[in-house]
Amino acid sequence: MKTIAEIVKLGPVIPVLAFDSVEQGEHVSRALHAGGVKVLEITLRTPAGLEAIQRASQLADDIVVGVGTITKPEHCEQAKRAGAKFGVSPGLTKELHLASLDADLPLLPGVMTPSDIIQALEFGYEIVKFFPAQQAGGVPMLQAFHGPFPALKFCPTGGITVETAPNFLKLPNVVCVGGSWLTPKAALAAQDWAEVTRLAQAASQLPR
Repeated sequence: MKTIAEIVKLGPVIPVLAFDSVEQGEHVSRALHAGGVKVLEITLRTPAGLEAIQRASQLADDIVVGVGTITKPEHCEQAKRAGAKFGVSPGLTKELHLASLDADLPLLPGVMTPSDIIQALEFGYEIVKFFPAQQAGGVPMLQAFHGPFPALKFCPTGGITVETAPNFLKLPNVVCVGGSWLTPKAALAAQDWAEVTRLAQAASQLPR
């Protein structure tokens, strides 16, 4: 099983995905993988989430599928059974932390404040999700965090676009970014999987 540190090195962008149907999830996951994206975060924001994780996990040997929007301890075991290789949460509690350990599911926990960060460090996390990144201060906030928390690495997520992603990726404490721009609503509505692949190719080539 890959660690979070290994997973975040697989690409500069982790697409954050919410699917209307399992079939849509399969098409999108396949299109993203064709564009060079190896890591997917499929959220539990829709009922299709868990089955979409299961199907995406079977697409290719080199694809790493994670579950996003973990907000309850039971989500960890449910996601692990569905085939998820890691979990992502918008925040962190002791219960979520322990549930991820019990499920043997590597967790990328969300933080927004210095207090959140200190708690994550106390639990032993070395890489965290900064969420919601743009709304919570963006690049200047991450630059400010680097002083008191020089060893901590971040995956900023929330409000990031293809235009702003490079500004985050060039920071010394950013290892990758999360983004939903790879799956624009218009492309999904039109079932334009070629456009999803094109966006995935561009995202995979972002420097960091």
